[in-house]
Amino acid sequence: MTTTGLKTVSSQSTVTAADAAAGIRAMRKGDIDAAETLFSAAFRKKTPPAGSELRAYIASLFFDSPPYTTDNGSIVHDDGNGNIDSAIFALPMTFHTVDRTTVARLLCAFVSSGAKGALGAARLARNVRATQQDMCFSDTSSATSADHCIAAGGIILPIQSLDWHRVFQPVAALALRLQKRINLPGIDLMLPLCRMFDTALAKWKPGFRPVGEFGFQCKLEEPSAFFEHIARMTRRFAIRPEWTKTEFDWLIEKAKLNRKLGKLQCGIVEDRQGTVIGAFLFFGNKKRVATVLNILCQPGKELDVTREMFAFLNIAGYATSQGMAQPFLMNALGRQRLMSFRHRGYFCISTRHDDLKQAALLGDIYIGGLASEQWSRMLTDF
Repeated sequence: MTTTGLKTVSSQSTVTAADAAAGIRAMRKGDIDAAETLFSAAFRKKTPPAGSELRAYIASLFFDSPPYTTDNGSIVHDDGNGNIDSAIFALPMTFHTVDRTTVARLLCAFVSSGAKGALGAARLARNVRATQQDMCFSDTSSATSADHCIAAGGIILPIQSLDWHRVFQPVAALALRLQKRINLPGIDLMLPLCRMFDTALAKWKPGFRPVGEFGFQCKLEEPSAFFEHIARMTRRFAIRPEWTKTEFDWLIEKAKLNRKLGKLQCGIVEDRQGTVIGAFLFFGNKKRVATVLNILCQPGKELDVTREMFAFLNIAGYATSQGMAQPFLMNALGRQRLMSFRHRGYFCISTRHDDLKQAALLGDIYIGGLASEQWSRMLTDF
């Protein structure tokens, strides 16, 4: 890989001679059965194992991505008897990091076989400490994992650890939330009645509904259209995705498989002159929740773009919308009514590069959404 004017950094080898002696090695396709068993036991204790479907998804997601090599992919611990007792699922993604191009690793899941896998898990954890990483990150870390990250020299991004929620139909949104929390039956039958109350509420309090700028418009395009705007609208960030078209298209195709979140779509925002000033990538599901993966905008157009986006999602009939918070969007998001922020999971980054760490802490970073795990079926389906 070559990049004009930039240093190019390949991911540091994940397995040293000492690691190999300790039983750590790159995950192989032959390990998928064992890795799927560990994942199901760790995260799906109350449901039947997903079995062959999950194994096929693991094979596709963690072995077929364009930047994948054995040095930047998932790793496992072999207990010495040919048994895999712990694993880290990792997905490589290409990033621009200050003055170099880096194949970073998105850490998607860390699993072990309880007490039997404790030693292997500890060895794997040491393998991803900051001093050995060009860049690895996770957007779904638990409090315990976040503590380990900090202790090993990593950092937490507090704003990206939040989700924003913008409600358009308060009564319907409340019903959807209750259904999610307590499995409220008959929600599809209740939603029309909820929307009747929301219509009356909107007439009484019209300010609850977002309104776009006069003369601006938002139109739907295929998700592939999002790629056309990534480079010029993220150039201002020291840390940002630097996907090739091949890598972006691969991510889009994998995201489209997440039917639980709904249909993947792209909104393009134009100003009065017809100039594209922003774009957003989102899922829209049958229960009328819009999950926004990424928002792009020209510098200084954050308020215009988010205002138009929310107006579009409201008109489209969604009861509520949600997405990952970003430092450059906080001022614009905070001006919306019926907006709230909730802790989602810790966004952690480990790196041996001080310039990358400082840029991230200062908010000079564009990450999350498609450049994270939010679209993965590992979070929603299995």
